[in-house]
Amino acid sequence: MQGARRVAKNTVILYARMAITLFISLYSTRLILSALGVSDFGLFNLVGGVISMLGFLNSSMAASTQRFMSFAQGSGDFEKVKRIFNMSSLLHWGIAVLVFLFLEIAGYFFFNGLLKIAPERISVAKLIYQFMVISTLFTVISVPYEAVITSHENMTVYAVLGVIEVVLKLAIALYITYSSNDHLVLYGLLMASLAVFLLFIRRIYCNRKYEECVLKPREYFDGKILKEMRIFAGYEFLVSSTSMLSFYGQTMVLNIFFGTLINAAQAIAAQISGQLGVFSTTLVKALNPLLDKSAGSGNSKLLIQTTYIGTRISFLLLSLLYIPFLIKMPILLSLWLKNVPEYTIIFCRLLLISNLIEQFSIVLNSSLGANGDIKMYKIISSFILIIPTTLAYILFNFNFPAYSIYILFIFSKILLLINTLYFSNLKLKLSLKYFILNIISKLSISFIISLIITYQFSNIFKSEILNILIVFSVGFLSYLTFIWFTCIEYFEKIQIRKVLKKILNNNF
Repeated sequence: MQGARRVAKNTVILYARMAITLFISLYSTRLILSALGVSDFGLFNLVGGVISMLGFLNSSMAASTQRFMSFAQGSGDFEKVKRIFNMSSLLHWGIAVLVFLFLEIAGYFFFNGLLKIAPERISVAKLIYQFMVISTLFTVISVPYEAVITSHENMTVYAVLGVIEVVLKLAIALYITYSSNDHLVLYGLLMASLAVFLLFIRRIYCNRKYEECVLKPREYFDGKILKEMRIFAGYEFLVSSTSMLSFYGQTMVLNIFFGTLINAAQAIAAQISGQLGVFSTTLVKALNPLLDKSAGSGNSKLLIQTTYIGTRISFLLLSLLYIPFLIKMPILLSLWLKNVPEYTIIFCRLLLISNLIEQFSIVLNSSLGANGDIKMYKIISSFILIIPTTLAYILFNFNFPAYSIYILFIFSKILLLINTLYFSNLKLKLSLKYFILNIISKLSISFIISLIITYQFSNIFKSEILNILIVFSVGFLSYLTFIWFTCIEYFEKIQIRKVLKKILNNNF
């Protein structure tokens, strides 16, 4: 119960962060799109996509390092935590060098005929790319510090840094709106500077707050731990880099066949997906340390139970907002943006469907990582991840529409789910029958029925604002009702009531 209260507390803190950052981020995007224009916004997404790629890589590698730290904390070995921190720092310096070399070599090919960029903007694109490379190096080097914060479940600091970040992004958006300089160059420079600034703040805080953050790799050198982390991180890096290349490959393929205007639509779809996805990834971030500590202490029963509950709640938190957004996507986008690029609506809807399928795998993936035996699982996952972009390139040569790539991603997410279920059963002894019948089937049916019911109420008023309010209200009430009576187990309802009571009493 102590673990459940801790997760609940961290989740509340992270949701407070999310509530503040969500609307600021969306408004900032509106300002940036207006200031840059559709073409330059698409160009930044194309070239500056390195930040998005490496941001994903950073999160994945931080989760890998956090797994080792939480595992050691679960076993009660503090000295081992120090050795893990130092070996992780050593490992990430090596990764930073490799990433730098890769990006500089790749940049040569990007700007010599591979990317479709207007000739007069090539020099600007190259400059932005170098901004991104610099910030990427600092990001990779600082991964161990982010992992320390997460392993200690200090979500207050994580939340404060998140709020600072979105406020500064809003300030950047406002500044470039009224600046007389090249908006795209200025935006790239300020975004890269912001990334470096936040990473230094995180590093300084960890050095002062946590005893294990003593960087003495010679004193705390441990070849066995370094080998274990290198192998584990290697497989995580394989999947992360494959996913990263698939994501950026998607951007490049769309650019090659359709130009920077289509990249703007893709960027907006990714922004919608990312902001709505915060609702579920917030919970998963709070759950990960508990999963890893359960594995470290040998409590497999708690690991499986947390996996079931976490999957249900994370899917619910993600899909709850998807109902009104899927139904009212055109009007919501028009209210948010002054100019909605072509293909944005269909990109958004297909991407949200893809995310829903992926959501069944996310907590399972964390549980498999906590278990540690991930070799074949990660190899097969990395192979599946490269399929959509590869097939899309072939299909686009036969004049298939731009949204075909998102349909391919939906199929790849189904394959990834099958792969994750297979290895969860093999490594964790997860009951496939229970997971498919009581989690996937019940949640999916509840979502579809609620979507259909809500759609019937979507156009009953002449005012679109009233229709949006009705859709949000009916969608929330109908979906939560179905979930409560069909998807939540009796013992889970008891735990939920206890956690809610604790929240109301402010007694964690």
